[in-house]
Amino acid sequence: MRTPSFNKQIEQSIKDNWDLDALSDYKGETFQYKDIARIIEKLHIIFEHSNVKPGDRIALCGRNSAHWGAVFFATLTYGAVAVPILHEFKADQIHNIVNHSESKLLFVGDLVWKNLNAEEMPHLEGIINIADYSLLEGRTQDVIYAREHLNLLFGERYPMNFRKHHVTYHEGAPDELAVINYTSGTTSNSKGVMIPYRALWSNLEFAKEALGPHISKGDNIISMLPMAHMYGMAFEFIFEFCAGCHIYFLTKNPSPNILFAAFAELKPRIIIAVPLIIEKIIRKAVLPKIQGTTVKMLLKVPVIRQKIKDKICEQLRSAFGDNFYEIIIGGAAFNREIEMLLHDIGFNYTVGYGTTECAPILSYADWKEFVPGSCGKSAPRMELKINSEDPQHTVGEILARGENVMLGYYKNEEATKETLRDGWYHTGDLGVIDENGNLFIKGRSKNMLLGANGQNIYPEEIEDLLNNMTLVNESIVIQKGEKLYGLVYPDFEEAHNLGLQDENLADVMEQNRTELNTQLPAYAQLSGIKIFSEEFEKTPKKSIKRFLYTDTEV
Repeated sequence: MRTPSFNKQIEQSIKDNWDLDALSDYKGETFQYKDIARIIEKLHIIFEHSNVKPGDRIALCGRNSAHWGAVFFATLTYGAVAVPILHEFKADQIHNIVNHSESKLLFVGDLVWKNLNAEEMPHLEGIINIADYSLLEGRTQDVIYAREHLNLLFGERYPMNFRKHHVTYHEGAPDELAVINYTSGTTSNSKGVMIPYRALWSNLEFAKEALGPHISKGDNIISMLPMAHMYGMAFEFIFEFCAGCHIYFLTKNPSPNILFAAFAELKPRIIIAVPLIIEKIIRKAVLPKIQGTTVKMLLKVPVIRQKIKDKICEQLRSAFGDNFYEIIIGGAAFNREIEMLLHDIGFNYTVGYGTTECAPILSYADWKEFVPGSCGKSAPRMELKINSEDPQHTVGEILARGENVMLGYYKNEEATKETLRDGWYHTGDLGVIDENGNLFIKGRSKNMLLGANGQNIYPEEIEDLLNNMTLVNESIVIQKGEKLYGLVYPDFEEAHNLGLQDENLADVMEQNRTELNTQLPAYAQLSGIKIFSEEFEKTPKKSIKRFLYTDTEV
């Protein structure tokens, strides 16, 4: 069967939901589906005058917003390739990605733009403000003319007004490149995941199958994860747009107070979250209520125990707006104690598993069938296997193949060959699959950490910078809650040669930390450094046994 067109589903949703509310900035502007269609057409005119051809790249870098979403859909429906960039990346990282991807246009948010240097991105035709689509820098007369005369050009193209029947978009072949999603902003580790249309379509189809029966046109959805990541983009934006929902973008960082206010007001139908958000809410809203002596005693009485559990579940549901079918948790390992509490009180949650390379879904189960501790079963059109002699009991690498898998890494054949081997995508994650097909992740060989708002954090990149600093011999970066800490084995010999005492090293390391944090985005900065007096334990290959240090007291 030929994979249906992803862009045609965007087109159909716009036509079917023409007069419904589509995208809103929370506490800000609202756009209906017909408004998004009109913006898309105007952006297409700008693309044409910017010499953008199908297959050319267009970069987006800014906070989640309705305007961001419109640019993303405009890019794909034109036949260009979207390059979403995390707005929290440092300026040089953004420059690197724009250049590496050979983007022709950059749409950028106000806060990001003030730190960028246009001269560092010489191949761009133009730079456009996401907030109002004003031209920040135009490098050809055609681009400047198109932006200055956009309403005139739009009126000439649609003299009898813009209607539903004018909405017709680039189809996109199944293996045609749709998105390049960078897993890292640094030059040495730039891995641009090449996502084809079939992967976008398959993830959309998965969401329709799994969540579609529980969603209705006009339902509210809150987008709180970065749309520059596939998890938030696929399941807080693309699916809901195609289902006729009203998507609200939290344009600020989702603190618990902002989240609780938004949940109470909007009562979202599906909630997508990363573990740290859920764990933070549980620790703030639930654990204090059940840790008192009286409640602990009452929980031992069977009849009262159930009533208390029901009450806790009711209060927790209320905190999330009390209208959601389920909360889907993904992106990183979920705290076992918190998960067992949720399961014990009968809370409607489930845990999925995905990677950017699969755009993103690999496994999932509805909350009613979900087995605690697992990540569900392989998603439709995907096949999972464990690379071990006894996949049910012996941990091995998780391998995957199917419609969701990427084309490879952009301009990185070595990494592509390492990751896509023998027809299988090698995830780098470790696990087992039980006799019923439930996947249990046992470790992440990639060592990736996850920021509180869903940002990928690669400790090796931070360690590379830290290891180059004054008197640092070697280091490990660990995560405690939502904070990062550096564990450092200093160069004691050099310190003593300089006449420094051991106690002076703490001042040196604090200075290192301050300097390091100026080079890192806010979510990847270190909260402290702990000094080790002995070398870290190593494997025969001389790599640090990282797992021995993850629970270090800091």
